[in-house]
Amino acid sequence: QVQLVESGGGLVQAGGSLRLSCVASGRTFSSTLMGWFRQAPGKEREFVAGINWSGSRTKYTDSVKGRFTISRDNAKNTVYLQMNSLKPEDTAVYYCARGSNIVVVTTPWGYDDWGQGTQVTVSS
Repeated sequence: QVQLVESGGGLVQAGGSLRLSCVASGRTFSSTLMGWFRQAPGKEREFVAGINWSGSRTKYTDSVKGRFTISRDNAKNTVYLQMNSLKPEDTAVYYCARGSNIVVVTTPWGYDDWGQGTQVTVSS
């Protein structure tokens, strides 16, 4: 089973930036779909961004387009989420996820393995 470990969360003021990282164990990282989801208190887990195995295809939820960038380094088994111009409504626990689809999937059931999550808090 693949293990995913997120880092990089924290407290930041509105307008600031954070970079989340997710390191995956296992030798199949380079052939897997990777995604970031988030869940705020009282809300369902929502798709934030996804990237295909080669990094050639990405998808974002509308609310983060132009502000967040997902990328991956297959040599380091790591996927990143660069978050700029953060807003208080971005406050949530952010989860890294791994799937086996060759296309970028935006639903949680399209992913097989999940990290433990990292808290992102944006103050106004």
